[in-house]
Amino acid sequence: MEFVLIAVAILVVALLVGASLLVNRGRRTTRLDDDTSAGTTLTRPRPPQAPTTDPAAQAGATASGQGTTAAEDTRPDVPVELPPAEPEPGLVFETPPPSAGRLVRLRARLARSQSSLGRGLLTVLAREKLTEDDWEEIEETLLAADVGIGATTQIVDRLRTQSMVLATASGSDLRALLVRELTAVLGPDLDRTLGVQRHEGRPGVVLVVGVNGAGKTTTVGKIARVLVGDGRSVVLGAADTFRAAAADQLETWGERVGVLTVRGKEGADPASVAFEAVRTGVEAEVDTVVVDTAGRLHTKSGLMDELGKIKRVVEKQSPVTEVLLVLDATTGQNGVVQARVFTEAVEVTGVVLTKLDGTAKGGIVVSVQRELGIPVKLVGLGEGADDLAPFEPEAFAEALVGGE
Repeated sequence: MEFVLIAVAILVVALLVGASLLVNRGRRTTRLDDDTSAGTTLTRPRPPQAPTTDPAAQAGATASGQGTTAAEDTRPDVPVELPPAEPEPGLVFETPPPSAGRLVRLRARLARSQSSLGRGLLTVLAREKLTEDDWEEIEETLLAADVGIGATTQIVDRLRTQSMVLATASGSDLRALLVRELTAVLGPDLDRTLGVQRHEGRPGVVLVVGVNGAGKTTTVGKIARVLVGDGRSVVLGAADTFRAAAADQLETWGERVGVLTVRGKEGADPASVAFEAVRTGVEAEVDTVVVDTAGRLHTKSGLMDELGKIKRVVEKQSPVTEVLLVLDATTGQNGVVQARVFTEAVEVTGVVLTKLDGTAKGGIVVSVQRELGIPVKLVGLGEGADDLAPFEPEAFAEALVGGE
C-alpha cells in the first residue's frame, strides 16, 4: 500500500510539472517580481558577464524599487531571451500588416463618423450665391467639429477669396477645393516620423503618456503591432504598476505578436520598471522599446513630476527618442488643455488621437497642432487590433469631406 501511495504521489507531481510547462510555454514576459523576503528587491534577466575578481562587484548589490535609484543597481546574471524568429511548434504569432497605407484602408470608417461635416460644408458651398448667413453657417459647422477659431477663420477667409468661382463650380470641384483647404490647416509639412530607430548602438525609446481612460495601454499594444508589422524588434515596458490589469493587458498584446514584455509587481516603482525594460532592450539589441506609463490625471502635480523622473531614469540607459501623448478625440477642446499640462512635465514629441471613429469632432487634430505645435502622428479608428494608423493629412481631409 505504501508503494502505491508513493507511485501516485510521483504521478501527481509529474502531471503538475507537465501542466506548468504547457501553461508557460511560449510566454514572452520578464517579471520583475519582488523578493519574498525583502519585499522591494527587483530581479531581472541579464546576459552573462565575464568573471571578475573585484569583491565589491561580486557582492551584487540589488536595487530597491523605492529606496535606491535604478541606475545604481546590479542584478543577477541571467540571459535575456527574446522570442524566436520562428515560433515554437504549436505557438502561432500573429503577423500584423505594415503601417503604410493603413489610413487609406480605414478611410471609410472615419468618413462615416465625419460625414456630417463634409455634407454640411458642401451643401452650403454649392449654393448659387453665398450670403453672410451662409458664411456663418460654414463657420459654425467647422467650430462644431472642433477645428478651432484660428483654423476656422483661415479656412473661411480663403474660401471667401474664391467665392466668385464657387457658384459655377461643379460638385467635384467644390470637393477638391475643400479637401485642399482642410489639408492646408492640417499641417502637411509637419514631421510625423516616429522616433523608433536604433541610434549609436542603442534602441529607440518611446514613452507613452496620457490621462486615465484615453486608451493608452491599448494604444501601446497597437504601436507594438505597427512596429512588428514594419519588421522591427520590440520590447514592451509595463510601467503602469498601479493597475495590475494594465500589465496583464500589455502582456497579452505582446504575446500575440511574439515580443517581450517587462513588468513588475503591482505597486512597484514605475521608473525602475521602465529602466529595466530599456536595459533589457539595450542588451538584447532590439530596435525599439515602448514604455507604457500610468494613466494619470493632469491635475495631479505629483504624478506629473513622476513622468519627468521616469524619463530621467530611462535616459541613464538610452535617450528617449519619442514621447507620445494619447488623447481621446471625444474630449474635444479639453484634450488641448490636457496636452498643455503634459508638455510642461515632459517634452511631448507627438500626439496619438484615439476614438476618432466615434466622434464627429475630427477637427481636434487641427486644434492640437496649431495651439501646441505638436504633430498628430497616429490616429485610432476603431477597436480592432490593427485600427491604429499613421496620420496622413490629405487622406484625413478626404475622409472628413466624404464622398467620392
